[in-house]
Amino acid sequence: MPIISHNPATGEDVQTFQELTDEQIKNKIAKAHSAFEMYKKKPLEQRAHMLRVVADHLREYKEKYARLIVEEIGRPLSPAIAEIEKCAWVCEYYAEHGGSMLAKEYVHTDAHESYITFEPLGIVCAVMPWNFPFWQVLRFAAPALIAGNVCVLKHASTVPRCAEAIEHIFLECGYDVGIFQNVFVSGSRTEQIIRDPRVKAVTLTGSEWAGRKIAEIAGDEIKPVVLELGGSDAFIVLASADIEQAARVGAAARLQNCGQSCIAAKRFIVEESVYDRFVELFVVEFAKYVPDDPFKEGAQIGPLASRSSLEDVETHVRQSVENGAQILCGGFRIERPGYFYTPTILGDVRPGMSAYHEEIFGPVASLIRVPDEVEAIRVANDTRFGLGSSLWSTDQQQIERIIPHIEAGCVFVNSMVKSDPRLPFGGVKKSGIGRELSYFGLREFVNVKTVSIG
Repeated sequence: MPIISHNPATGEDVQTFQELTDEQIKNKIAKAHSAFEMYKKKPLEQRAHMLRVVADHLREYKEKYARLIVEEIGRPLSPAIAEIEKCAWVCEYYAEHGGSMLAKEYVHTDAHESYITFEPLGIVCAVMPWNFPFWQVLRFAAPALIAGNVCVLKHASTVPRCAEAIEHIFLECGYDVGIFQNVFVSGSRTEQIIRDPRVKAVTLTGSEWAGRKIAEIAGDEIKPVVLELGGSDAFIVLASADIEQAARVGAAARLQNCGQSCIAAKRFIVEESVYDRFVELFVVEFAKYVPDDPFKEGAQIGPLASRSSLEDVETHVRQSVENGAQILCGGFRIERPGYFYTPTILGDVRPGMSAYHEEIFGPVASLIRVPDEVEAIRVANDTRFGLGSSLWSTDQQQIERIIPHIEAGCVFVNSMVKSDPRLPFGGVKKSGIGRELSYFGLREFVNVKTVSIG
């Protein structure tokens, strides 16, 4: 089955790639296995140097790679360049700190000497999404490579040119063939890769459904797995908040990448006493985001990434309105080539509505009115997801009181949720298992080996 690169801003096919045969997949894994036997022996200092070379390369050619992002998912050029710069940062971070994260840890016991080592596992298979096609890959690859693992990438079928480019980056930066490989296969054939005994672990960023399937396969094979799945992040605005700032940042938090982000704010839970003022400001802020040609200078948001994404957003909005939600702005498809949808705010969102329960992967904000902080916490946790959350208050005692009660992998106070190489990233409940980034992410795919010398 062909894999097609499609431009969502025009609706046109750009390039076609052929899916690998079973034999080609086996050859790729064989190359990875052979490369691992050599790569794991390289001194850590050399692995760090190689990551720095990648970082320098990414910065030098950032506009070239950003243009691929624009062409395949429709994100405007400026934030696409920022994604490439962030990829360079994560490579530099692990190049600088990987040595201390992997250093022996000595433990005092009754033995003559006891310590813990962190050794690479082998081939890590990564199943990655389209929405941040470079960042999602580099944030897994940088810690995996500094630890001495090798990588096989099964990228989303909608970003084949980005996937191909990432493999070429590692080759151009001096990595031997087999250390980082892209495989063009459909999602249904990923199981073949994961079940290969030479593949030692798997990481996936994607939907709840995909995570369940990957977890089943990895569990059957008894292989480590990290899952970063969906999110329906709460953006909690309490009476003591700076309402103007909350509205401004809230719009950016919801509309980043045209709303196509797991950690984009989705459910805006606002205390009743400031609800009307927040809505007034929020609508004004949303009006500043006008979908446009992503290559146009100054464009803030572009199209949705695919026709199916556009249709999903339309369905969620229609179902929610049929159940009583009010459209405060937007709410319609833009009639032009490509998959453009107006930034939309839904008011009076309540349980039973699609906008209350589901992750809308598009530029749609759900506003939920609550009487007080107790109900705000309850509503924030009234979801099967638990990835990120944003809490807005200027009352320090209130902030400290609420944070322990929010069921999420992270809480950002008076700022939008974002990923940072220095901090662990991941969720609870149906948002996944395991962590990426920081030393927690690095240690997901190592053998934590106890050594006790009598």
